[in-house]
Amino acid sequence: MGRSISCSFPPKRIVSLVPSQTELLADLGMNDRVVGITRFCIRPELWPTTKTVIGGTKNFHFNTIDRLNPDVIIGNKEENYEEGISRLAKKYPVWMSDIVGVEEALSMIVSLGELVDRPRRARHLQDGILKAFATLKKQAGQSVLYLIWRNPWMASGAGTFVNSMLQIIGFRNAVENYARYPELSPEDIRSIHADYIFLSSEPFPFRQNHIEEVRRMSPGSEIFLVNGEYFTWYGSRMAKAPDYFNQLLSE
Repeated sequence: MGRSISCSFPPKRIVSLVPSQTELLADLGMNDRVVGITRFCIRPELWPTTKTVIGGTKNFHFNTIDRLNPDVIIGNKEENYEEGISRLAKKYPVWMSDIVGVEEALSMIVSLGELVDRPRRARHLQDGILKAFATLKKQAGQSVLYLIWRNPWMASGAGTFVNSMLQIIGFRNAVENYARYPELSPEDIRSIHADYIFLSSEPFPFRQNHIEEVRRMSPGSEIFLVNGEYFTWYGSRMAKAPDYFNQLLSE
């Protein structure tokens, strides 16, 4: 964002505005220091009942955050909203990440570890992720349409973390010529002729009943319900992603 921040070190009162980075903070040993999270920060499982919920990722409760009086706030360019971040930054140090690929995610883990004075643990997490991805069974360039929304239908295109994950698995993104999150008509989906269509569990909660709906649009595609956390959470959850990918495509 072209700015610098300063905060007390190490920060003792942390508010996290991003689910995947909340989980990362937990794995960095910040249980006693994270005081506020969003309602979408569902991991670790006990935190939603033991931490103060400050609203959603795009709907902050500013009075609640003020009562928490954080030393630092952890956000993300894509998952949070500019107006809210700008308002918070006038009062608090707001540390932002901008993740579009695996390399940025690995770098973020180390940077956040340094910010909270856990550099060694962050490096250990990074090493574990790299070792896990070394076990990944690469695919042979099949095309995948990764759908994230219904009504309108939306997919993950180029310049997204999902695209980066698909590439590292060995897939070709069926909408790689579209930037970000293109809207698609049923005719678009039919004409793409993707080898696979992945229906993500988030942000739209695709279910079994949606498979037949998509199959009518693209009868030649193999359709999977997939856990979106393994394709979109760019923190310590990445260490578990290769096992999930290997099992998904061996079913």
